[in-house]
Amino acid sequence: MAKTITVADQQATGIERLKSQPQKTLEFLKDVRAEMRKVITPTRAEVQSTTAIVIVTVFIFAAYFFVVDSILGQGVTRMIQYLTKH
Repeated sequence: MAKTITVADQQATGIERLKSQPQKTLEFLKDVRAEMRKVITPTRAEVQSTTAIVIVTVFIFAAYFFVVDSILGQGVTRMIQYLTKH
């Protein structure tokens, strides 16, 4: 008997949810529109400066990893040569 009541309640809430869906969709779209009004597009100068910063940072990291990789590679090579000679 309890299962029958629970199933009936779930069907009623399902129908209610279906009926309220258009209102929820409209509310969502209004919220999206309000948030999109807050969006500010960057100026050309801002885009150029941030792009330059990103490019410089990439080159700095590339140089750093090149140096670290070279040092570790030489260390491993020398260690293998040392261990294979003895």
